[in-house]
Amino acid sequence: MNIQDIIVAKVEEAIKSIYNKEIETVELQATRKEFEGDITVVIFPMLRTIKGNPQHIGEEIGAYLVANVAEIAKFNVVKGFLNLVISDAFFVDFFNSIKKEKHYGYQSPAPGSKAVMVEYSSPNTNKPLHLGHIRNNLLGYSVAEILQASGRKVYKTQIINDRGIHICKSMLAWQKFGNGETPQSTGLKGDKLVGNYYVAFDKAYKAQIEEMIANGIDKKVAEKEAPLLLEAQEMLRKWEAGNQEVVNLWKTMNGWVYEGFNETYKNLGVDFDQLYYESDTYLLGKDVVADGLQRGVFFKKEDGSVWIDLTDEDLDEKIVLRADGTAVYMTQDIGTAIQRIKDYPDVGGLVYTVGNEQDYHFKVLFLILKKLGFDWADNLYHLSYGMVDLPSGKMKSREGTVVDADDLIIEMSRTAEEISSELGKLDGFSNKGRQQLYKTIGLGALKYYILKVDPKKRILFDPKESIDFQGNTGPFIQYTYARIQSILRKADFDYAQPIDNNYHLHEKERELIKQLQLFPEVIQNAASNFSPALIANYVYDLVKEFNSFYQNVSILGAENTSEKITRVQLSKKVSEIIADALSLLGITVPERM
Repeated sequence: MNIQDIIVAKVEEAIKSIYNKEIETVELQATRKEFEGDITVVIFPMLRTIKGNPQHIGEEIGAYLVANVAEIAKFNVVKGFLNLVISDAFFVDFFNSIKKEKHYGYQSPAPGSKAVMVEYSSPNTNKPLHLGHIRNNLLGYSVAEILQASGRKVYKTQIINDRGIHICKSMLAWQKFGNGETPQSTGLKGDKLVGNYYVAFDKAYKAQIEEMIANGIDKKVAEKEAPLLLEAQEMLRKWEAGNQEVVNLWKTMNGWVYEGFNETYKNLGVDFDQLYYESDTYLLGKDVVADGLQRGVFFKKEDGSVWIDLTDEDLDEKIVLRADGTAVYMTQDIGTAIQRIKDYPDVGGLVYTVGNEQDYHFKVLFLILKKLGFDWADNLYHLSYGMVDLPSGKMKSREGTVVDADDLIIEMSRTAEEISSELGKLDGFSNKGRQQLYKTIGLGALKYYILKVDPKKRILFDPKESIDFQGNTGPFIQYTYARIQSILRKADFDYAQPIDNNYHLHEKERELIKQLQLFPEVIQNAASNFSPALIANYVYDLVKEFNSFYQNVSILGAENTSEKITRVQLSKKVSEIIADALSLLGITVPERM
């Protein structure tokens, strides 16, 4: 039982003993900084049950708690708030119990508990990953890590959108304009090479439209009947029919893209347990629709198309099968979700990391799966997120105005180098060591800046602002970790023994331990809310608390051995929590900085 549970139980016991009354709930909160205390019992809600002066009631309950709870050293009452001072011995015992615990706050999966599958990235194979994909990948990967730390078994997955008209556009442009170019012959990453041809298609297609309009053809007709578009549509039909030449080209160009993606994922520090491909899943779901039609979940319109009526759920009617019997995206997503549960029977829920423009799609998908009777459909979550903007404005893939993920990673490293050089932070590093550190700082800055924001909010990303060594940034937190490692290297004495139970804590030591106590609860809250921002803001608060501790007490120069041992141990544990919290965000920490 934690201290909060003990206090709640004893407050209820006090009210029964003193007033012979029972109350439904006891409200606790952290004591405000300007008052002495650690935990505050709010008296006002009790006045519905206990009549009297809140000051007097607080004093009576406080006296009872001090007499009956060993962990409570003293109390004070301020305007109906009972502030409890927890004993130093309690905090020392707590710290001794966690100081050697590896990954304190992490939980292991309970026997028989259901796993969760987290989907993220899921790119198209006609262009490289861009800034929007970076937010998607960082969110999905971090949520997967947080869920795992909270005690869930997790599978990381993506579905690669490797088929369709957009893929054929890149293929056709390469056929027409590529002159046999390959990643090897050009020195370009495969995803970049293919992306160039997606842009080339759009340019040539627009030129054809302009020419047709100049010849008196209506713009809408020109857009539908431009020869290049018709050729791309024909190529898609050939692919669906299994034309060997088209399929071979598709395999070759997708292979180039996958090699490029893998390099980006490696540089970004994300990975996957299972890959799904739309070319394998796009026919899934049709049999489910047929079954649902028989059971009355779906209905057929006069033209033969199949729909679901969700008007009772304040939504509208949604098509799940076209009149010609072909699937829509919703059909595929229904079939893919079911297939994933078949592939991983221990999975009891799915998390989809997809931008907020798809909010409606996922509401419909989840409702359909519930109406089809799948019990796991209650555990589906759309990790919806806002767009990422840059000071230069919105990105457009087909026009080639995207912020390329690889270029951004390199730019972050360069920005870290530029700012570090200005501050003179990295004197004494070898050239190789500096380059590695620039990458660590740059990526840490990028990831932290994106993940500290609530996923649902839109972000304006400023690379230079993200690499500030002061304030709520990744480099500031990394720098604090490196500072602690410097302290530990200088500690030339044995500081491993337990802290004496009679040790009198300095106010700053007490505040630091209280901050450490919060970490397990923060992990659980972040997992429940699918929000890396809760971890990011916790670790920032921890770092601020440590820096206040560092500035107000002497660590290695402490007056006596007990203080030295306690403060070095505290510093070490703080650095471990920093490293663990940042690892949940996919951020690595430098030993020197």
